[in-house]
Amino acid sequence: MLSNRTVSVLKWGRCEAYTAVYPKVPDRVLNFSPLPSLSSPHRNLSAFPAAQREHLHQKMSENGALPRRGKVLTVDTMNVNVKKVDYAVRGPIVQRAVQIEKELKEGVKKPFEEVIKANIGDAHAMGQQPITFFRQVMALCTYPLLLDDNKFPEDAKNRARRILQSCGGNSIGAYTTSQGIDCVRHDVANYIQRRDVGILSDPDNIYLTTGASDGIVTILKLLTAGEGRTRTGVMISIPQYPLYSASIAELGAVQVNYYLNEEKCWSLDISELQRSLQAAREHCNPSVLCIINPGNPTGQVQSRQCIEDVIQFAAKENLFLMADEVYQDNVYAEGCEFHSFKKVLFEMGPEYSSKVELASFHSTSKCYMGECGFRGGYMEVINMDPEVKAQLTKLVSVRLCPPAPGQALMDLVVNSPQPGEPSHQTFMKERTDILSALAEKAKLTEQILNTVPGISCNPVQGAMYSFPRITLPERAINEAKAKGQAPDMFYCMKLLEETGICLVPGSGFGQREGTYHFRMTILPPTDKLMILLNKLKEFHQKFTQQYS
Repeated sequence: MLSNRTVSVLKWGRCEAYTAVYPKVPDRVLNFSPLPSLSSPHRNLSAFPAAQREHLHQKMSENGALPRRGKVLTVDTMNVNVKKVDYAVRGPIVQRAVQIEKELKEGVKKPFEEVIKANIGDAHAMGQQPITFFRQVMALCTYPLLLDDNKFPEDAKNRARRILQSCGGNSIGAYTTSQGIDCVRHDVANYIQRRDVGILSDPDNIYLTTGASDGIVTILKLLTAGEGRTRTGVMISIPQYPLYSASIAELGAVQVNYYLNEEKCWSLDISELQRSLQAAREHCNPSVLCIINPGNPTGQVQSRQCIEDVIQFAAKENLFLMADEVYQDNVYAEGCEFHSFKKVLFEMGPEYSSKVELASFHSTSKCYMGECGFRGGYMEVINMDPEVKAQLTKLVSVRLCPPAPGQALMDLVVNSPQPGEPSHQTFMKERTDILSALAEKAKLTEQILNTVPGISCNPVQGAMYSFPRITLPERAINEAKAKGQAPDMFYCMKLLEETGICLVPGSGFGQREGTYHFRMTILPPTDKLMILLNKLKEFHQKFTQQYS
């Protein structure tokens, strides 16, 4: 039996000793040169028996002689801002809904036969049929040999030829310019000019985007700057669409909440904007005001007077305005009308139209189109500093270009069939039928929810959602808190498990302290929407009795 030996090991280029007790250590393992290479000890470990080799490797790693073998990217080493991101629309309840769907397919018995997903504004997933003209042109663009097929109307063929001629190699599979296909940007500008009754739109101010979300995040990137009290503050409505809070968190900006007035149909009060702004200036530099009109998740449509007041406020406080207008065709309530922020801005005269900086956004995903998967959209920037605009163009060039099919579809939205063209009559019927059905379902949802004791729902003036307030028993609130859940998350999870209805809790959108809500879409077909509403009514009554 040999005596104990002291093994010298290398620790990042210098020799440090520790005592490892091993009998019969081969001498050659100890014969390190004064400054051996980092790999030498690791290479010589093979001289040991397996058990001793593993023990020595562990000791050398602990002592720093060997690099750690852990993951480079861990929850502790990753970008801390990403960990702050939360997106309730596809959060835990939706993930559980997907699991339940799998369980149903595997034959697991549930008190329901299907999951009804009313959590997200995905019209086609809810059964809405695509607009015929849009799909005809997209088919022609994707497979140009169909241009010789007499089944397709001439106006669809003409649109497809024009789009393809603007693409490299006459192919929708080619990269486009980073700002977007030139003819599409011109068509967007013409559309805006028609919508806003003659107010000019410059194609050079149009940027085609990967859905509206891409444009919103891009503008927020430009705006986020500073440190500490000079860090950019972004004013967002509460309740809000979680894209905003998630993007603010990811970019490390400061979220500045202003509350919509639920008692006045989720209206926006300038006094609340002022309160929010003054409070925020104590700890950051609020420089951005975000507006969603029509509203998501709250479904309100802003009056012209309200928009004027917001523009005056932004001008006075020197705020950059972001107008999310993706639901501009979704207006249902009597007396409500969509007014674009750009139109109102220019009608207010040069005092405002030459000063207020504005970015507005639209998309192919909502309105009557519902073409979410194509990821088409645009943004228009007004009064942007030319040097900043050059930086914006540089920034969008990094991702090369938005998807060309999404750009093509955006073109069809803004350049739809006109009177006298073969597809006009069918197009108008399909468009009108979709919007009329949504208006009926908006009214139906409000009426039925307001018959349920403990649920109150404001009129769904526009967009695609209702955001009713729910009264929860104290015992349910306490049980939710004991489980570490928001009370409305607890409610929505139980609703899913017992009925198969998938909604999003109001806590995912923000709400006043002590109030509870959920967001549900009005997109399911009327018969399925009736099933959903009746199940919801029964569940709420049962839930209230159980926890009272």
